[in-house]
Amino acid sequence: MNRYPFEYDHARPFLQQVGEWVADVFYDILPEAGFEVRDEQIYMAYQMERAFAEKQTLFAEAGVGTGKTLVYLLYAICYSRYMRKPAVIACADESLIEQLAKPEGDLAKLTRHLSLAIDARLAKSPDRYLCLVKLDQAQAGFEDLDLYKTVHYELPGFVHKHEALQTFHAYGDRKQYPHLNDHQWDKISWDSFQDCFTCPQRHRCGQTLSREHYRKSGDLIICSHDFYMEHVWTYEGRKREGQLPLLPDHCAVVFDEGHLLESAAQKALTYRLKHSVFVELISRLLQNEIRETLALRIDEAIDRSEALFETLSRQSEDIAGSDRKRIKLSERLLEEVRQFCQVIEAIEEELVFESELYTLNDYQLRIVEEHLETIQKALSLFQRSDKPISWATESDDGLTLVIMPRAVKEVLRERVFGLQMPVIFSSATLSVKGSFVYTADSLGIERYLSFSVKSPYEYINQMEVLAPEWPRGASFNEKLKAAAGLLTRTDGRALILFNDKKDLLRFKESIPSIPACADMRFWFEGDAEISHLISAFQQDEQSVLCAVSLWEGLDIPGPSLSNVIMWSLPFPPEEPVILAKREASVSPYEEVDLPYMLLRLQQGMGRLIRSREDRGIVAILSEELHNDPKLRQIIEELLPEGVQLTKK
Repeated sequence: MNRYPFEYDHARPFLQQVGEWVADVFYDILPEAGFEVRDEQIYMAYQMERAFAEKQTLFAEAGVGTGKTLVYLLYAICYSRYMRKPAVIACADESLIEQLAKPEGDLAKLTRHLSLAIDARLAKSPDRYLCLVKLDQAQAGFEDLDLYKTVHYELPGFVHKHEALQTFHAYGDRKQYPHLNDHQWDKISWDSFQDCFTCPQRHRCGQTLSREHYRKSGDLIICSHDFYMEHVWTYEGRKREGQLPLLPDHCAVVFDEGHLLESAAQKALTYRLKHSVFVELISRLLQNEIRETLALRIDEAIDRSEALFETLSRQSEDIAGSDRKRIKLSERLLEEVRQFCQVIEAIEEELVFESELYTLNDYQLRIVEEHLETIQKALSLFQRSDKPISWATESDDGLTLVIMPRAVKEVLRERVFGLQMPVIFSSATLSVKGSFVYTADSLGIERYLSFSVKSPYEYINQMEVLAPEWPRGASFNEKLKAAAGLLTRTDGRALILFNDKKDLLRFKESIPSIPACADMRFWFEGDAEISHLISAFQQDEQSVLCAVSLWEGLDIPGPSLSNVIMWSLPFPPEEPVILAKREASVSPYEEVDLPYMLLRLQQGMGRLIRSREDRGIVAILSEELHNDPKLRQIIEELLPEGVQLTKK
């Protein structure tokens, strides 16, 4: 069987031949199967050819309906076979992964119409998998016991056996438990504080088994931005611990919805510290025969950790519309940090001497030393004059301190964009007012190729954009009435996008009181697994989907989505990362807030028209649009050609 889907001539440049084959695919093969010929795809293909040939970073901005996904998939598959390494397709989130890999998705289309056998495997984030340890804990708790017992009972038989594992099948994926809401899933899913290296069930864990599976992919590994950034951030640490990196060696990366990569990088490139985890880990040393001086140091460290987190709790305040807490720095807090670091340093010195006595388990010692080193790195950042970005989060088992270095650009430049491989950013919204500077600068990219291709759709005949006006102000109740009127106009068939969970939950509580919507079926993000909700919404034509995370990537052509209601303009949240960017900017509104909002607004509007037959309404429930003429003008300039912003 040929390695490539064309006859490869070794005397000619490989990627040139790929380009010729791709042209044949879009001009001849796919049209014969009923696909539309799109000149935009050929133009994109030539741009893509150069990026792969020169191993450059490419910003590929292509509007809805241009078929950009098929272009990058064809190049990625051929290039991976040429390099004999998989290419990575990193999507913005898990729902986009499902859409790419679903039975009627783009991979399936290529397989069916090109007779191309594609080895594409999913590498899902760890928190998308069941944790056997947390499941045991949940069964011993007081909440939803019957639910968790059922989950345990339905686990594959090999999970409960102790003999050698001969065969297995994938299990434990979030998608397999669509009936669990997000709160119930959080109780049994993996989290960053699970000590997988010493877990006695790790070799029967669904996450571990899936990792062994996707690493053997011959063509593509499909993951999320978060997962790819986690791979980047943990690469060196896992090698030091004798662990394999999360992803195998690969030849290229495509970041689909690439404008969202910065937020994924910020999420992954962080240190997370928690008192309960520190106590559990450091106490392991007390189970060995150790010197009294070390035992006293450990007791002191536990006391200092408790004091630090108590002070941190007092110095933290809630952020409106966010589950994060803002940390108010004080001399007392910095002093607690300093004293905790001192005792950690003393323990590290004691461990050097203790290790020479060979009384400690080598593996356990290495895990503890790695954790102590992480604490020192994180808290040394916290004490620097150029303060890192930090915040706290609250959960059932206590406060978590999150610390992120400001130098995210440097990490990305060294570990992603400096690896001499093709890196493709694909999205309908990568530029702001025709410039890619905002996206490139936010990621530390200095040298790149770029192109922009508009959507082929006739938006003037397909889309209506409304901005209702309220004489007495856009209160919550006024917005609720406006939304109800819009839902009545399209008999449901709507996606309502919220900027934060607080507004979504308040809407969820209030909408049953509106008589006009009493017979409508609503799906709310958080009530079940997200791809399950999307599927239910698509199949139930007159229903309404309410979400916070679906501003990008949702692809539902047809009448099921005839109305996109934006509860507010999507300005960035008041969170530490955004606050830090504002502080570093000369003009925060123009350089941070406005570009963020405009990119997200374009993405939200892009959910409506997904085919030439689609028709519908986009409604923006924003008082600012009517109070700020300059802002209104900017948004009007953002609309597709010929589309007007109207009040009704």
